[in-house]
Order: sequence, then C-alpha cells, then structure tokens
Amino acid sequence: MTAMPQQTGELRAGIALALLLPFQSSPVRAQISVDVNLIVLHVTVHDSRGHDVLNLGQEDFRLYEDGVAQSIKWFRREDTPVMVGLIVDHSGSMRPKLNDVTAAAERFTDNPTALELAISGVPAIGQTILYDAIAAGLEELEQGSDNANTLAGITRMAEQSSAPIYTIGMLSEDDPDASPGVLKHLAEATGGEAFLPRGFSEVAGIRAHIAADIRSQYMIGYVPANVNEDGAHHTIRLVTEAPGQGKLRVRTRTGYIAEGASK
Repeated sequence: MTAMPQQTGELRAGIALALLLPFQSSPVRAQISVDVNLIVLHVTVHDSRGHDVLNLGQEDFRLYEDGVAQSIKWFRREDTPVMVGLIVDHSGSMRPKLNDVTAAAERFTDNPTALELAISGVPAIGQTILYDAIAAGLEELEQGSDNANTLAGITRMAEQSSAPIYTIGMLSEDDPDASPGVLKHLAEATGGEAFLPRGFSEVAGIRAHIAADIRSQYMIGYVPANVNEDGAHHTIRLVTEAPGQGKLRVRTRTGYIAEGASK
C-alpha cells in the first residue's frame, strides 16, 4: 500500500520508505485470540555483540506490567508466516527520488510490477500525511481506530495493535520539517526498529535485517493479573537472564491500551 498524497498535511517527514507493519498470519491469530484479555508480545533478544539469541525458553523471561510481575501463559519461538503492510512516502518531496524510492520499495515485495504500477499511477504531490498513512496501514491489518491524526493518536492506535513498526527514513539535512524522532518513537513504542540510511544502497541490507529480525522473534502472551478494561495505557517491561548468555538486550513493545480485546 502507498501513502496517498494530500495538498495539506500534519507533517512533512521527507521519508522515502515509511513503515513495515508485520502481523501474524490468520491461523496464529485465531489460536491466540481465545482469551480476549491476552496480551501478545513480539520479542527480539540480542547478545552483547548484537547477535540474535534463539535458544531461550519461557523460564528465562521475567515479565512486568506497571511494575507488577505477570505470569506468561503462551510462549512460541519458530519461523512462522507473517502478513506485512508496506507504506511508501509518495508526496511531492519524493518526486526527484521516485525512481530510487520505487526500486528500494520493490525489495520488500514478491510482486514488484504491481507495486511499481501502484506508485506510478498516482502523482507525487502534496505533503507527507504520515499519521493518516500509518492509520490506513493498521486498518488494513484489521487494527482500526479513531483519532489517529496526531502523534499521540497514532501511538495509541499502534499500541492497540500487536504489530511492530519498522521505519526507514531517507531524510534531507536541509529539510526543517524532517522528523527522525517521530520515526524512532513509533518504532520503539511498538517493538520495531528505526533506520536512517544515508543512501538507497543501504536499503537492501536493511531489508535483510528486518526479514531476519521478524523470523527470529519469540512470541509471548500473558493475561494481566489485574484485568481492567479502562482504556488506560499500561507499561510493559520484559527482561531475560539466562545462565552463560551474558548480558542480553530484549526489544518488544513498551505498553498497550486496555480495550478489552486480544492485543
């Protein structure tokens, strides 16, 4: 999918490739949606050298919500199919880079012809409507919400989903409206990663990194000890201590919105 251009917008980010929103395929989603209060985490673990750690068990993780220890109810570590939404900046600022943007975006699909036709079929005009584009992407992944036209609103919407967001920003140094902090914030809040490559030649490596990251994740599910569907934000902290593994770094989403559904 592409971000539709608009004559006016909330943000000019100057991004070439915006977001990848992986979400588990429907068989997995059906399996984990038995308990509507189940919170699902996509978890990446790295050692001190940045290498993936793939041999951990459920007993190696400690999970806290709002500082209170939680019991892990569901644990999985295997290569499973995922559904991915790709959002591409197609605004006026991308016009000089459109060929490179298209070539870079094609690295994320097995149907480059369809993607090229989708991009070339719409004029590159207007400003980057980043929040609306993210909202559209999440809605395509069946995680729709309202009031997502601000950073706070789109963060809330993302936190209602379990989809990690990976951002790739091709930012111009002379663009006063470039907002790398927004891309980093969205990635960190959802357990994804933010990338700010210096050129399109780096995109292939980023694509490979993201693909490996998605396929190296643990999936952890828990039911909050204090179930309160109050629409409030609840913080999540996940740590791991495995004998002989040294210091490990865990990456997952930092919280969720309690809305009374599998998240």
